[in-house]
Amino acid sequence: MKYTLGAYAASPNHSGWNPELETAFYNALKALPNIKGLEHPFLGQLHQHDDAWFLTNIDPKWDYVFTCIPGIMNALGQNPKFGIASDDDAGRQAALNFMQQACAAISKLNAHAGRKVVTAIQIQTAPARHKAASSKASLRASLKTMLGWDWQGAQIVIEHCDAYVDSHLPSKGFLALSDELEVLTAVNATIPEQQQLGMVINWGRSVFETRTVAGAVQHIEAAKAAGLLRGVMFSGVSDKDSEYGAWRDSHQPAQQSELIKHGEPGSWMSETAIHQCLAACDKLETLQILGAKIGIRPLNASIEQRFAVIHETLAILDRYFEAT
Repeated sequence: MKYTLGAYAASPNHSGWNPELETAFYNALKALPNIKGLEHPFLGQLHQHDDAWFLTNIDPKWDYVFTCIPGIMNALGQNPKFGIASDDDAGRQAALNFMQQACAAISKLNAHAGRKVVTAIQIQTAPARHKAASSKASLRASLKTMLGWDWQGAQIVIEHCDAYVDSHLPSKGFLALSDELEVLTAVNATIPEQQQLGMVINWGRSVFETRTVAGAVQHIEAAKAAGLLRGVMFSGVSDKDSEYGAWRDSHQPAQQSELIKHGEPGSWMSETAIHQCLAACDKLETLQILGAKIGIRPLNASIEQRFAVIHETLAILDRYFEAT
C-alpha cells in the first residue's frame, strides 16, 4: 500500500526559506518506498516560495492532493469574512478568486508533468462561525461556481475541519460535518458522476472538535453512510501541554510506544486508534486519499530525526494492511 504524505508539515523550513535544506528534504522524500505522492499546501501560487524550485525537485512519479487550508488560514488572518461558505458577498468572492488560483496552479503542475498528476483538491468551509456568518446556501453556491471550472480531473473534496461548538474555543470553527454532508449530497444529485464531490476526514481535527478519540470514527462513519467518504488523513492532537501545545492543530505524531519510539507521549493518536479508523473505512482500496501529516518538534530537528518520525508513522499504516 502507498500513501499520501503531508510532507510540508515535517519540512525543516518551518520559518523562512532555505532551498538547499528543502532540496535535501525532498531527496529523502523520494527515497520513501511507500508514498504515492504529496499533500501539497496551496497559499496562492503553486509553491509558497519558488515555483521553479518545486518543479525542479519533485519526483516525476508522484501524484498530488492540494490542500487549501494554509492559504485559507492566512486569508482569514486578514479578513475574517473570507471563505467559500461566507454569507458576506465580498468574502465569498475573495475565496472563489483564491480557489481559481488553485485551479490555475493545478494546470501548471499538470502541464509540467505531462499528465494529470493532481488527483484531488481539499477545500475547507471557512469562515470561522464565531467570527463571521456562514451557511449551507453560500457553500452550495460556491461549489456550483467551482464545478464550472476545468479542474483537469482533480476531484473536489471537502476536508472537514473542527466545527464551531459551544463547549470550547475552536481551532478552525467552520461548518458542521452534517451541514457539509448535506450540501455535498444535494450538489451531487445535480452533476455527472465524473464530477462527484466527496469528504475527507482529518483525524486530529475531528478529535479536536469532539474531544474524544471516538469522534474520528464517528465522522468517518457519517461520511461513509452518506456515500461521500473519499479519504482519511492521520494527524494527531492532545490535551497535554508540550512543544506541540494542548488542543492545537499542530499535527502531532502518533502516541509513543515500543513500536513508535519517536512518537509523542501525550498524543491521543495511538496505533490502536489509527487501526480502528482504518477498520471503520471498510473498503480502503476505494479511498482516493489515505495518509498522514505529521509536524516535528523540536523545530530544529535534523532531517534524519524528521524521517525517523515519518517512517514510524507510515509503518503504523503498513502494519494494519499486513495484519488484514
